[in-house]
Amino acid sequence: MPFLGQDWRSPGWSWIKTEDGWKRCEPWSEGLEGENDRCGASHGTILNSEDEEIFNNEEHEYASKKRKKDHFRNDKNTQCFYREKWIYVHKESTRERHGYCTLGEAFNRLDFFSAVQDARRFTYVARLLQLIAKSQLTSLSGVAQKNYFNVLDKIVQKVLDDHQNPRLIKDLLQDLSSTLCILIRGVGKSVLVGNINIWVCRLETILNWQQQLQNLQMTEQVDSGLTLSDLPVHMLSNILYRFSDGWDIVTLGQVTPTLSALSEDRRLWKKLCQYHFGEKQFCRHLILSEKGHIEWKLMYFALQKHYPTKEQYGDTLHFCRHCSILFWKTSSLGCSLLDGSEGLL
Repeated sequence: MPFLGQDWRSPGWSWIKTEDGWKRCEPWSEGLEGENDRCGASHGTILNSEDEEIFNNEEHEYASKKRKKDHFRNDKNTQCFYREKWIYVHKESTRERHGYCTLGEAFNRLDFFSAVQDARRFTYVARLLQLIAKSQLTSLSGVAQKNYFNVLDKIVQKVLDDHQNPRLIKDLLQDLSSTLCILIRGVGKSVLVGNINIWVCRLETILNWQQQLQNLQMTEQVDSGLTLSDLPVHMLSNILYRFSDGWDIVTLGQVTPTLSALSEDRRLWKKLCQYHFGEKQFCRHLILSEKGHIEWKLMYFALQKHYPTKEQYGDTLHFCRHCSILFWKTSSLGCSLLDGSEGLL
């Protein structure tokens, strides 16, 4: 009888029973043809027209599935994105399922593809990728690694297209390249999921992205309407007070002489220091001028090197302790007990 299964031990060949046991049906085998003659059965009688049709259909279906799987695995641009806005985290373990949700599983199943296109989530996703690059890169599975670099590719292409947040992505790629260099050099000491050649290719891709961002040129927009320099001084000052990053203030101060003078305001840098750091931290890194005044701007950048700054995000991932789900905050998927959810990162 023919063997028509899709078992991994056989690609779907047909088999016949002989005196010596089961043998694969090969029309070009003289020994097998002689055995068939002795048994009075030819290949045509073993496989009748109905069996041949079933066998051909099964073989064609198997080959089609195999080609699709090979294409999916070999295509490096294939995206394994899910569109789930929340995932359930099991509380207890059973024989059929584990009672925890790994970082790679959460990264695979949550909707990070559309999050890159959302201005409220972009900074959060970039920061999450940066934290993974620093300490959790080796914990990702193979599929999670593919998703990680696919999301990163989308982020880089978005920055190259709209010219927004280039400094944030430069820092991300710098941390990622440094981590990969360390892991590749100590390939025998560290655990890297996947072939070493794949990681080398990824490192080359990262260096290429860094070069593209380094050569990024901001195009000057020609607009006859109202510009930033046309605003009153008090409005420009209010804009500067809205920033929570000192580097953004320094960068904006390079636009016009008026903004340059406003960006040196001592009260501006004092409020910025008070927002990010505490009084005990001020005392440890106090910087005074020759006249005895506190140099708040210098203190901000000095404190930034020693202590983390507060980060603001338009949307973040939250975990509801009552529902045991991980979800985006703006999706409003948590239960009515608002105090039962806590933000991540």
